[in-house]
Amino acid sequence: MVSTTSKTAFYPTRIDLPLDTRQPVVAMLNGTLAATTDLRTQTKQAHWNVKGKDFYQLHLLFDEMAGELEEYSDMVAERVTALAGTAMGTVRIAASESILPEYDFDAVGGMEHVAALADRYAAYAKHLRESIDKADELGDQDTNDLYVEISRTIDKRLWFLEAHLVG
Repeated sequence: MVSTTSKTAFYPTRIDLPLDTRQPVVAMLNGTLAATTDLRTQTKQAHWNVKGKDFYQLHLLFDEMAGELEEYSDMVAERVTALAGTAMGTVRIAASESILPEYDFDAVGGMEHVAALADRYAAYAKHLRESIDKADELGDQDTNDLYVEISRTIDKRLWFLEAHLVG
């Protein structure tokens, strides 16, 4: 198992954040990269396997959500490298380091997939809010801003998912 929290080489940079700030921020971002990659693949799992009367609507929604997560993976990885760290973005790392539970492979109906994704989006949203606070504590306002941007969309998507579960 490869740990994203292990110390990786940092490259020379002219960025004005000290190494003792960048190291914990990069470790945090790499953890987010793992969770984002995992959430994207779980969302694609729902996209590929959803069945039922709301199939088409959910199929399109899940694909759109997965696309957003792909963009966020790229944004997070690029922030890691901007801080002169190494983005740890392989699927193996995502599988071993993600904070999310494994997807429910028995889910078939649309609302089963919606509920499974809502649970995972809620856990991911909590992680983002914790990371917003941590980036602020570490004095990295650019990383803080990145987390705030992602958090807004994730909360909106969680709202979309939960709206399907009412009634």
